[in-house]
Amino acid sequence: MTTLRYGLIGTGMMGLEHQRNLNAIPNVEVVAAADPVQESLDWATLTAHDRPLTTFLDYRDLLAADLCDAYVISSPNFTHRAVLDDVMETGKAILVEKPLCTTVEDVHHIYRAAQNYPSVFWVGLEYRYMPPVRHIIDVAASGALGDIAMVAIREHRHPFLVKVGNWNRFSTNTGGTLTEKCCHFFDLMRLIARANPVRVMASGDQRFNHLDETYDGRTPDIMDNAFVIVEFDNGVRASLDLSMFAEGTVNNEEVSIVGQHGKAEAFIPSGIVRVGERTGWSAGVEEKVITDDRVLVEGFHHGASFLEHLDFADAIRQGTPALVGAEDGWWSVLVGLAAHRSIEERRVVELRELL
Repeated sequence: MTTLRYGLIGTGMMGLEHQRNLNAIPNVEVVAAADPVQESLDWATLTAHDRPLTTFLDYRDLLAADLCDAYVISSPNFTHRAVLDDVMETGKAILVEKPLCTTVEDVHHIYRAAQNYPSVFWVGLEYRYMPPVRHIIDVAASGALGDIAMVAIREHRHPFLVKVGNWNRFSTNTGGTLTEKCCHFFDLMRLIARANPVRVMASGDQRFNHLDETYDGRTPDIMDNAFVIVEFDNGVRASLDLSMFAEGTVNNEEVSIVGQHGKAEAFIPSGIVRVGERTGWSAGVEEKVITDDRVLVEGFHHGASFLEHLDFADAIRQGTPALVGAEDGWWSVLVGLAAHRSIEERRVVELRELL
């Protein structure tokens, strides 16, 4: 099988996460990397583990060198539109980290540009690939729960990690917490509902995190807690409960799907899933731990990034469309931006306002 050659654009935390996953996949090779910070490039060289890696301080020089069959974009969120505009000129396969973009204007621009893209255009919404979450998505899709009515997602976790230049401390760089972090969850909601969102209502603020930090005289403004309700065009309702000062917990994420005939829920990182029918209180509930034997690198997302890359590589080789494409990335960003607007303006926001 022909070896696929990958180039990394952005070699911070997520760039190295992609590199470690790609290193473990047969017939795939990371041959080049670009990052404007030399220290980040040095980390990529170390992560290559003596494999040849050509490095560039400017990603445009990487593109001009034409060494790659595919590009993985994990540069800071606010750079995605400009980087994608340049990378799409190559016509090569693309995997761009979430969020697709950070503003309404930019996400519409890239979504339109991706409509007739000649190669695979993939958005890194890898939470779909977490084995326990994937399992209950499949249970719901099978019809075992009946018509789906409610999706509830809880993420109780640690604060944002430190990143190069602390760019993730400011909403103007990230698109805001509900875009940067929670686009994953809005994507899951839409996938489970099998419908498109129509309205969003949210409440949230910055309660504790990063208020004692300053960067060039500015205090971070990144939200650290929120409740979000999303209504879909088929009547499904979904909720998000987010706290980023909740380290005192066992499971960071909980995903619950409730239908006419039953309920399925998944817990991360324990891997526990529970599926039960409406046969009586707690009766007939099956509990088990779900894993995937294909996972060779657990990484930051419990094997999800590895599984995502298997499908991305298959799509490149087979010439098939992305399983997680521009439309998925587009909707996930729009819901996040709508949630922020709902908080700022203290009202229900219709998605058509952003369309």
